[in-house]
Amino acid sequence: MARRLLSIWFPRLASEAALRASPVEGAFALIQRSGNADHVQCLSLAAERAGLHRGMALADARAICPQLVTRPAEGIAKVQEILRRWAVRYAPHVAVDGPDGLIADITGAAHLFGGEEALRLDLHRRLDRAGFTSRSAIAGTRGAAHALARHGGTIPDLPVAALRIEPIMAEGLGRLGLKRVGDLLALPRAPLIQRFGPELALRLDQLLGRQPEPVAAPAAAPRFAVRMALPDPIGLHADVMAGLTRLLDRLCATLSRHQMGARRLRLELRRVDRATIPVEIGLAQPLRDPDRIARLFAPKLETVDAGFGIDALRLVATLAEPLAPAQMGSSPSQEDAMADLITRLGNRLGFHNILRIEPTDSLLPERSFRLVPATEAKPGPLPPGLPAVIFPPERVGGAPPDSFQWRGEKFESYRATGPQRIAPDWWEEDPAWASGLRDYWRVQTRQGPRLWLFHTPQAPAWYVQGQFA
Repeated sequence: MARRLLSIWFPRLASEAALRASPVEGAFALIQRSGNADHVQCLSLAAERAGLHRGMALADARAICPQLVTRPAEGIAKVQEILRRWAVRYAPHVAVDGPDGLIADITGAAHLFGGEEALRLDLHRRLDRAGFTSRSAIAGTRGAAHALARHGGTIPDLPVAALRIEPIMAEGLGRLGLKRVGDLLALPRAPLIQRFGPELALRLDQLLGRQPEPVAAPAAAPRFAVRMALPDPIGLHADVMAGLTRLLDRLCATLSRHQMGARRLRLELRRVDRATIPVEIGLAQPLRDPDRIARLFAPKLETVDAGFGIDALRLVATLAEPLAPAQMGSSPSQEDAMADLITRLGNRLGFHNILRIEPTDSLLPERSFRLVPATEAKPGPLPPGLPAVIFPPERVGGAPPDSFQWRGEKFESYRATGPQRIAPDWWEEDPAWASGLRDYWRVQTRQGPRLWLFHTPQAPAWYVQGQFA
């Protein structure tokens, strides 16, 4: 069976996708920054009719069309991927073809739509209804389908730019009078390769089918969802937990095969009256341990109203992240225990309310750490020498570090270690460090507290800023 490839080109994909999200009356264009000026990246049909074209400077475009509405150009990969998945209705293998096209292998599939022309008519009818301008072509090679969709005509009459070569190469061929593909086909191959390199010969061979060019459709992303239909309705907590355990075993096995772990899960309980009860939990770290996950669901399932019974269960990992295999039989680590605690608290209080200390790259005590949501923190060791508690500097009196008064009490030094000099960041203005350098001391007092004092040589004074455990 002869190979047949369908190329679909969207000449205004980015602008039409933006207009679908937020319609605009009149001329519209997407703008992209290039060098020191803004340039037109994609246009609407109204803007093209006003005389604008891609690549022109925004200042020139506004001079021609003062009422032009513009927006910054954004990535359209998501829109292109949605269209790629939609186009699978016409062929089992569909791949992205450049920033504004698709390529589909329709070999043996066109007869399902009444032939190739009927397939193309159905394709364009549906795309027009969705608001996307499109052009398409069907050929025996990917290179030919790509070129014909964008330029039309016949292969010998195609411009050399249709070969998917670099613009500078197409310009060089044009200076030699080689403006059409037919001009290249009439010439011996060796001089062309010697002058322009092997890429030109490769593109010609791909166009003519002498060099294979497969349609490499991306593999579908795995879906982590399992379901169970029950022969008789259930309502007891123990029965629901038993069903959940079976679903978790299957789901975690799938996660393990893909080396993934769940971060958010949703259990959907369908009652006999067709109402669906969702029960959701979050996890502090990726997890695929059925027992640990089941314990998190248990308290929430105790409050579920089963009504006249539950006849179906569905469990979905709505968010999954990579999780490397773990050593079998290893005991839970301290970090696992901390993650379980954060998970339990987060499901009750909200994960954004559970904060954790994260080290930062700064020598200044106040900036050596920050508080972030526990699920986003990257735990690590804090800089050595910091006390367990740090607070804003508090002025002390007396003759530190030998003896001093602080918070209404008098302290005598038993042992003092220091000084450790820390300089402020000269590139930032911080009022807290306006006094300049700080000389830090670790002071063990005879009264018990182990304090962190510092002296400011440039503006002589002593302060307490922390307390060691």
